[in-house]
Amino acid sequence: MKKTVLVIGGGGREHTLAQKFLKSPLVERVFCAPGNAGMKKDGIELVAISELDNQGLVDFAKENQVDWTFVGPEIPLLNGIVNVFSEAGLKAFGPTKEAALIEGSKNFAKEIMVTYQIPTADYQTFTKFSEAEAYVKEKGVPIVIKADGLAAGKGVVVALTMTEAIAALKDMLEDNKFGESGAQVVIEEFLEGQEFSLLAFVRGEEVYPMVIAQDHKRAYNDDKGPNTGGMGAYSPVPQIPQAMVDQAVKEILVPTAKGLVKEGRPFTGILYAGLIATEAGAKVIEFNARFGDPETQVVLQRLNSDLAEIIDDLLNDRVPTIDWQETGFSLGVVVAADGYPGDYQKGQLLPEIPAFENSHVYYAGVAEQEGKLVTNGGRVYLVEAAGETLKEAQEKVYGILDNLDTTGTFYRTDIGDKASK
Repeated sequence: MKKTVLVIGGGGREHTLAQKFLKSPLVERVFCAPGNAGMKKDGIELVAISELDNQGLVDFAKENQVDWTFVGPEIPLLNGIVNVFSEAGLKAFGPTKEAALIEGSKNFAKEIMVTYQIPTADYQTFTKFSEAEAYVKEKGVPIVIKADGLAAGKGVVVALTMTEAIAALKDMLEDNKFGESGAQVVIEEFLEGQEFSLLAFVRGEEVYPMVIAQDHKRAYNDDKGPNTGGMGAYSPVPQIPQAMVDQAVKEILVPTAKGLVKEGRPFTGILYAGLIATEAGAKVIEFNARFGDPETQVVLQRLNSDLAEIIDDLLNDRVPTIDWQETGFSLGVVVAADGYPGDYQKGQLLPEIPAFENSHVYYAGVAEQEGKLVTNGGRVYLVEAAGETLKEAQEKVYGILDNLDTTGTFYRTDIGDKASK
């Protein structure tokens, strides 16, 4: 019997996952709750249930005989969706609320790293502005200031001047810019080096690493402008040596998985380590409890194995077979609404994007009006292409984007350039 799968979430990451599942010979139907209008182009069935409506999602899964559910975003995980599914006797792939705290609280993640000797930046945690200000003045700049809780990728400030640092502290601790998420801040030393993302399928103490990617967090070219949820990514990352990746698996991913088991919070799902390549080796910048976006869109293009089969094996206590492409590159560029990550307008008509061999379009912040797609969020869509070389993948993606009418939107034109510098 072919399987029915439910994907929870509505962004580009979930579009990628749902499309991968639908291509599997094991799978007949893929539902996405709430999904987005762009997904319908691929035959993904949308479900008008909020990703935070735990009971509604459980009822839907039962009524539609869903074999298993994949949880895409962090907020439903921290809202306990996996716990609720499990209590209802349903299979859901993702960490419990307790294990997802590795993303939900930066302070908790830091405590895990200190306890289990996982390499990361030195830090202190504060709830009072005056104490945080005194600490920053003592340490000097550059320095990194993070809202403790979830802030959609925007609660991190790399302050290069004291003015920026104090303004960030004021935003979080006095002006409540991020609400409860910023009521506590983690202040970290600034680390020099290139960042990279290392993800793994995890089941308890078992860790199955993926190929690495490099995300581009800043809004504009040359890493200028505010932090975003990610403006593009590519994989592999040739300037990061394999020896460093191997070290990161051994010294970061495996001890973290084992540590969460010891803490009574065993982690099953996707563990994402945002890392920085320092002279002393890889160090952790942050952990996420799910696939990254836009890393998912490029990493999964390099997966030779059947993603649905991997998830099915992990949920049913079998050892998965996981095979990655060892040659070639995948590169993806995000097209965002003008003004993102600040205020932006919705309702801009999107162009029809032609289909080319070895390229994909993954939709995120879109809606449907009179049968046409329009902008409905900050990050609107991502164009991905594969090539034998990074340059070939770049040329394919920018060849597509540069020939579109991108009125009301913008994109970075330097995704992947760090690999050639």
